[in-house]
Amino acid sequence: MNISLVLASQSPRRRELLAQLGYQFTTQPANIDETIIPLESPQEYVQRLAAEKARYIAKNQSDTTIVLGSDTSVIYQGEILGKPKDFAECQQHLSLLSGNTHQVLTAIAVVKAGLSKEVVISTDVEFKTLSATEIKNYWLTGEPQDKAGSYGIQGLAGQFVKRISGSYSSVVGLPLYETAQLLAEFGLLTSLSRPFKQ
Repeated sequence: MNISLVLASQSPRRRELLAQLGYQFTTQPANIDETIIPLESPQEYVQRLAAEKARYIAKNQSDTTIVLGSDTSVIYQGEILGKPKDFAECQQHLSLLSGNTHQVLTAIAVVKAGLSKEVVISTDVEFKTLSATEIKNYWLTGEPQDKAGSYGIQGLAGQFVKRISGSYSSVVGLPLYETAQLLAEFGLLTSLSRPFKQ
């Protein structure tokens, strides 16, 4: 039985990370409402969005297709810091993160033939103290605009990070270890887990 894999995301970072694991897959972005539900915890929020993305794409797939959904949020003192609407919001986010430790939650969800499972990974990230000039110059690079928490660890903002405790790839957007483990549970092995063809 040939199992196909669909990534329910248009994120180039998630595409690169999934390809890094050696999978063959297609991508289909999921058009879902990402509004936070009142009293929803950050963990519940990312888990729900990852599952909704996967289910949205899975409803039009065959029973031999695995759909992988993912969602990442930056959390500071229990508050979700989303993508900045403008420089003022970016400035607010990075001022909060400056000199402090925050959490990055990434949820992954797999759906196949009506079965589903989600996993949430939490990583602690400690920032150095940022100057107002660094924050403004970072905004002007264009990098923070589409990033949760107003930064991308894999880009220029990597220089802000003093310490990380947990999964680096999860902060980028897709935890490599947990993704491979979850897909294996659903019958999809990486190229390293299959007999190698000489």
